[in-house]
Amino acid sequence: MGAVALTKETFHKQIEQGVTLVDFWAPWCGPCKIQLPIVEELSDEMSDQATIAKVNIDNEPELASEYGVMSIPTLLVFKDGKMIDKMVGLQSKEVLKKKLQQ
Repeated sequence: MGAVALTKETFHKQIEQGVTLVDFWAPWCGPCKIQLPIVEELSDEMSDQATIAKVNIDNEPELASEYGVMSIPTLLVFKDGKMIDKMVGLQSKEVLKKKLQQ
């Protein structure tokens, strides 16, 4: 299925229920190019447990600003609309999986 691309119009609706991992990224960011396939893989493996989503900060600067995203990739974990974790920089699939299963 792959990660869901979110915009400021769809973001808040998406995170309000259940567990959601959001990857803030940009096409010009080197580490993001490594992170994105990991996030996509996770999306396929964990689709029954969590929603995996991504936000292109070039297209959605308001969302990046709202959540204090200063460097990318930044990965945020939400549960029922509340941010419960923030990770900055490249994360392994194992780390992300553990965070989502907690």
